[in-house]
Amino acid sequence: MSELLPTKKTCEVIGFRFNKFDPGQQGKSKFDQLLDAFMQLLTYTNGDVSEALSWMNQLDKEYELTDSEYGMGDFIEDLRDKGYIQENSVNGEITITPKTEQGIRKRSLEEIFGKLKKTKSGDHHTFKPGQGDELNPETRPFQFGDMLEQIDFTASIRNAQINHGIEAFNMQEDDLAIRETDFKSQTSTVLMIDISHSMILYGEDRITPAKKVAMALSELITTRYPKDTIDIVVFGNDAWPVEIKDLPYLQVGPYHTNTVAGLELAMDILRRRKNPNKQIFMITDGKPTCLKSGKRYYKNSYGLDRKITSRCLNLAAQCKKLKIPITTFMIATDPYLQRFVQEFTETNNGKAFFASLDRLGAFIFRDFESGKRKTVF
Repeated sequence: MSELLPTKKTCEVIGFRFNKFDPGQQGKSKFDQLLDAFMQLLTYTNGDVSEALSWMNQLDKEYELTDSEYGMGDFIEDLRDKGYIQENSVNGEITITPKTEQGIRKRSLEEIFGKLKKTKSGDHHTFKPGQGDELNPETRPFQFGDMLEQIDFTASIRNAQINHGIEAFNMQEDDLAIRETDFKSQTSTVLMIDISHSMILYGEDRITPAKKVAMALSELITTRYPKDTIDIVVFGNDAWPVEIKDLPYLQVGPYHTNTVAGLELAMDILRRRKNPNKQIFMITDGKPTCLKSGKRYYKNSYGLDRKITSRCLNLAAQCKKLKIPITTFMIATDPYLQRFVQEFTETNNGKAFFASLDRLGAFIFRDFESGKRKTVF
């Protein structure tokens, strides 16, 4: 019995240190881990490399992002060597490269789609005749007129065995199962982004989530739907288009909100697009406060001005006649502004979402995908 008793050595307790598990960091090199943080900071600093690196050093000081083996200097050197940043030989200014611009868009897409997959999605189904592009997991019974290639033979054989037994194979019309397909329509989209001063008022950063959505949506359309078109329009006192590559640098200005100019430019762009389906997405947090007549700006920041809102409603009605739905993503909670958005939406027969900043991406992507995906027979 004495041999079974544990010795003092075997009774020693082995200690364990538990850390929070982060699946996204598993298997990543130190450079890739720092690159994720650097890409996020570039979005907040409007593409300013010096400011982003300054924040990186502050974060490293507080949270020890680097160690004695790999320091922040090594990271900056790797950024240069791998083509993420470049230095101007004339003035020494450090800027990001097209590779980094695309990397920011890809990370925005992954971030927003990651959130979207965790939530329950909803679709607005529109039924159209024709052959679809993508298989749908749902099946239905065979109907006269269905094509041979739509038959799900695995499900049909299973139905035959269930209905008639497995001793002798016997398949009848009632056993046939049809696999649904999804029709992917070609769409031209204009994404309007409010860059008025109110997008950073009251200590709330509203422009960064809007930029992330724009970058993610642009990356989705250009890579997954190459036949579609996406145009980005920003509007303040005036409205102008911006290139996809310029999105990381987008920032607000001391502007009023000229929604009329934004809608007019969006309509002008869509008139030139050949796709049969056209739509406008508008991200805004404030009321329309400005319009331009000739060279003069008419402004009123103290309430809903009837002269301005009437022009907005007229454009909404024109878009309805042109079969251009407007989906408004309102990131404000003022009841009187919500009433105006509701009237604007009813005039256009469009849609409106009153979205919080953390759910803005999910709202826009779900609406875009539900418009692309239509179940057909």
